[in-house]
Amino acid sequence: MAKKATIVWTKVDEAPALATYSLLPIVRAFTKDAGVKIELRDISLGGRVLAAWGKAPDDLAYLGELVWKPEANIMKLPNISASIPQLVDAIKELQAKGYDIPDFPEDPKTEEEKKVREVYAKCLGSVVNPVLRQGNSDRRIAKPVKDYARKVAEKRNWMKPVPENSKSYVAHMKGGDFYENEKSVTLKKDTKIRYEFVDKNGNVTVMKEIELGEGDVVDATYMNREKLREFYSEVLEDAKYNDILFSLHVKATMMKISDPVMFGDAIRVYFKELFEEFGKELEEIGFNPNNGLVDLEKKLSKLPEEKQEAIKKKIEEIYAKQPRLYMVDSDKGITNLHRPNDVIIDASIPAVIKNGIQGWGPSGEVDDCVITVPDRSYATMYREIVDDIKLNGQFDPRTIGSVANVGLMAMKAEEYGSHDKTFFPPADGIMRVVDEDGNVLLDHEVNAGDIYRSCVTKKIAIEDWVKLAVNRARESGEPIVFWLDAYRAHDRELIRKVNEELKKYDLTDIEWHIMAPPEAMKYTLKRFRQGLNTIAVTGNVLRDYLTDLFPIIEVGTSARSLSIVPLINGGGVFETGAGGSAPKHVQQFVKEGHLRWDSLGEYLAFVESLKLAYKQAGNEKIKILAETLSEAVGKYLENDRTPKRKVGELDTRGSHFYLALYWAEALANQTEDKELAEKFAPIAKALKENEEKILEEIRATEGSPKDIGGYYLPDDEKAEAAMRPSKTFNDIIDSI
Repeated sequence: MAKKATIVWTKVDEAPALATYSLLPIVRAFTKDAGVKIELRDISLGGRVLAAWGKAPDDLAYLGELVWKPEANIMKLPNISASIPQLVDAIKELQAKGYDIPDFPEDPKTEEEKKVREVYAKCLGSVVNPVLRQGNSDRRIAKPVKDYARKVAEKRNWMKPVPENSKSYVAHMKGGDFYENEKSVTLKKDTKIRYEFVDKNGNVTVMKEIELGEGDVVDATYMNREKLREFYSEVLEDAKYNDILFSLHVKATMMKISDPVMFGDAIRVYFKELFEEFGKELEEIGFNPNNGLVDLEKKLSKLPEEKQEAIKKKIEEIYAKQPRLYMVDSDKGITNLHRPNDVIIDASIPAVIKNGIQGWGPSGEVDDCVITVPDRSYATMYREIVDDIKLNGQFDPRTIGSVANVGLMAMKAEEYGSHDKTFFPPADGIMRVVDEDGNVLLDHEVNAGDIYRSCVTKKIAIEDWVKLAVNRARESGEPIVFWLDAYRAHDRELIRKVNEELKKYDLTDIEWHIMAPPEAMKYTLKRFRQGLNTIAVTGNVLRDYLTDLFPIIEVGTSARSLSIVPLINGGGVFETGAGGSAPKHVQQFVKEGHLRWDSLGEYLAFVESLKLAYKQAGNEKIKILAETLSEAVGKYLENDRTPKRKVGELDTRGSHFYLALYWAEALANQTEDKELAEKFAPIAKALKENEEKILEEIRATEGSPKDIGGYYLPDDEKAEAAMRPSKTFNDIIDSI
């Protein structure tokens, strides 16, 4: 009996989810007779909410167990990292569909409300990635994608020139931030640690306890909220003086506890006069600045009409006094401060860089901006690239090199430190980390309300990370640079560990460096401009930031990156790119029946997934499927079959047709497996002969609204009908 391989395809949200209704039937048809089973598992926000209340299977928990098994082979499409407003919207939609689930308690007071909040907390932020990423990250641009980008760069022109005498710059705190206050320790033995708050009277409150192992690295730090607000005031004053846009860039999805508060403090400072004059009323209606101005819009109707008008008038007065805000959508009046998840640093700063280091203002104007990143840990890296562009001009995608990434991501990706170990001290006092023997490992004197956060980096993850970096350097012949700062406590511990681990390897033919992020950026950009490739070896936050930044510059989007997570126990997770533009794509599809999500990330990831399936099952047919799919992807790019923007042009569904056509042709033309060639020759012929008919059947459905039965939980029947509108194409695929 031949061995089989199971590939798990994840059901997610928004545009990638819609695309799956069209693409998955093609993939299943092509692979079904090669010993590959493709299983769909739901990790969407709607699915996670229902699972949390026992209304649906907990597929995320299932995958959390699978990633520790050598047979794991998971296609991980981009899912929503939910903010509170998104979660609230999802709950309302599910309730409207008849699901008996409770409302989200924004300000829980009773024990029951607190329990409900705890359940929903498991659905907030990036809860999927820490579960699935039990391995480190290997992310790079595949050669066909890079070649295609160089070919079309002049025509597409995604990197806009920088105006002379640009006033744009990166602003960050000079003190009181996480960077300054960080402390770190490597554990000498297996132990249990606890987080304690000690008030001024010596009373001790245990906040959390966890079991850790010898060699694990524990960090703790805090941000002084008073200094944060002083920083915002200074930046706003400077932006007003220079007449440039104020833009704030944080990570309120992944840093789901700390960064919404930093976001909220920007609102508290920008609208200081509003809180001074109407603080009582804003408190009465439950406005929480951490949820953005959209929260005020939703709750303002609770007040008498005259009070509503007074508040609206005051807001307009403040806009006139304060610097202009960077806009998410100037046509709709949606500012940078509208929702915490609207401007996410890893996608938003590259967007500004692409646009000539400029943003969009409230009147639709393009202007210079202050790129505000409060914490210095990584702001200095962004400062270097902005300064480089101002000095040397915009990057030319036709000539620049490539920057791949090996990211320390395994074991729940805790360098973020903004999950279950983030606390807000209830009073002035001391936060400390204590081991089971009573030894104080780390301590900080904090003020009430400061943002205290800690993280753990597991020894096994660090060792695997260094191993992956060395292997990538050896395979590619490219230098590796560990982006680690000896002046930062966390990085000092990692530098010590990296130096120890590197002694285990023969580094004779490998060029390697350890540099702080600003210096690493300078070194990398010098090579980048010379057309040379470099591998950035980073912690998890920088992995997240750089794997958007460089691909967006190189090929126009991070969704086209090849992202592989070799799991520690031998399996693999294959990620399919970023989903930052996914909401806009869904809006367009629902409005006018045209979807422009590019599934190239899925194609590239599936090639790698099939390669692993071949290793797992040993079936030569799977190997040929991978090789021919890779060939098809090259032809897909060469012939520019990517989805276009407008109704009537090629969309996602038409792109999937071409992928199927090119894949069938490649299988028909290969000579290694006669059975596969004979099977797919008539399929390729039928697809080619019906090309215009199929495309016309797809085009005929465009230009009118589409009902997919929901945003967070689409109706499968309606969504599939909308995404598979060509009967001719469906009949051919279903006949395979």
